[in-house]
Amino acid sequence: MKTKQIISIVVTGVVVIAVGITGVASNVLGSKLMQKNKAETSSIVKEMLSSDVGASIDLPEKDFIGVINIEGEIGASSSNSLTSSNTYNHDLYLKYIEKMEKSDKNKGILLFVDSPGGAVYESDEMYLKLMEYKEKTKRPIWAYFASQACSGGYYISMAADKIYANRNCWTGSIGVIVSLTNCKKLYDKLGIKEIDITSGKNKAMGSQGLDLTKEQRDILQSLVDEAYDQFVGIVAEGRNMDTDKVKEIADGRIYSAKQAKEINLVDEVGSFEDEKKAFAKEAGFSEDITYYTPENNSLSGMFSSLFGAVKDIVPKSDIDLAEDIVENNGNGVLKYYAK
Repeated sequence: MKTKQIISIVVTGVVVIAVGITGVASNVLGSKLMQKNKAETSSIVKEMLSSDVGASIDLPEKDFIGVINIEGEIGASSSNSLTSSNTYNHDLYLKYIEKMEKSDKNKGILLFVDSPGGAVYESDEMYLKLMEYKEKTKRPIWAYFASQACSGGYYISMAADKIYANRNCWTGSIGVIVSLTNCKKLYDKLGIKEIDITSGKNKAMGSQGLDLTKEQRDILQSLVDEAYDQFVGIVAEGRNMDTDKVKEIADGRIYSAKQAKEINLVDEVGSFEDEKKAFAKEAGFSEDITYYTPENNSLSGMFSSLFGAVKDIVPKSDIDLAEDIVENNGNGVLKYYAK
């Protein structure tokens, strides 16, 4: 073989090897950079979403009524979940109320309620925060019921001085529920057996692979009864009714707006505009006063709404649907909730 051919082969081999090494190095470097960018992006998003939600609330510089939207299921703030489509933001509203307490431009609060209710803890925490606001500021709180104002949504509204309900609204559902999902028969069919090592016979009560004993049912019923008595007391105080009278109508049923007015669960049946006019007249401020809600300035709210909308249009798998059933209908959480 001629010398020139040998040199040509060697040069070609070196070039191929060099290109290969360069390609591998480029891929490795690119992968590292991509991972770094992803980590940095994730870190930035988490930082933005976990930052003080109150910091993003800029109150109006003129007189305003604070609007709090009690919409969707009431529970812990969903702002940490980018894929959540729930509109209720518990932490944001608590911070908003705190800021309004300190603002001399705030003249009152309007609750816009369109909710089936939710967790006992968050419902009561929001109610107590609103009562604290009233005590500290002596300013009015009114509530408007849209399509539904049930259970926890009604509970929170007991802080209101006056309640208007849309004529097509369903409200009431005064009661408490704990839902559990029992999969024992399914487990038996599949040959699955749940084994729990516990410190006591009732430690694993409510587990999906075990049947409830009578004692365990009684334990859960006692929790429900206690929360129910608390609910009844809140309604009796908020609506200036006798406790026994509240219990007569508080069997968990829902009422139409007309029925609710007849039994004193709401004050008036009318439109949102009707209420705003009446609110302005009775409280003594201008009808064109600003009604301000903090969601538009909330970065976490923007992200959750955006990704929640995407989640809503993506079809769910069978596993996702099964998880939803367990999470929403059988998670054992004490709720003021209308099924």
